[in-house]
Amino acid sequence: MAVYCNTCGAGLPHTARFCSNCGATIAAAPQMPSRPLTRPHQGRVIAGVCIGLSQAYHWDVALVRIFTVLGFFFSGGLVAIAYLAGWIGIPEEPIAFPGAYPPSM
Repeated sequence: MAVYCNTCGAGLPHTARFCSNCGATIAAAPQMPSRPLTRPHQGRVIAGVCIGLSQAYHWDVALVRIFTVLGFFFSGGLVAIAYLAGWIGIPEEPIAFPGAYPPSM
């Protein structure tokens, strides 16, 4: 991803904090989630959508679950549809077998 100065338009390396041409401060890019959005096997209650969202975006899983339950009752079914879409659309975390070898070719 290329980084450009908002003041003069100069191309900069992605680690730049200041523009080398005009000296303007470079705005920090939004951070990507440190963990990919997947539905983990450990800690799930129903389908793992809430814990997957909380791990990917560093939210508290209890608050995500509380807001989800409140949303089920007060959104007229919108959160239920979003939860089902997350259940279908968010992939499951791959199962890691300890000591397993990759398949031979």
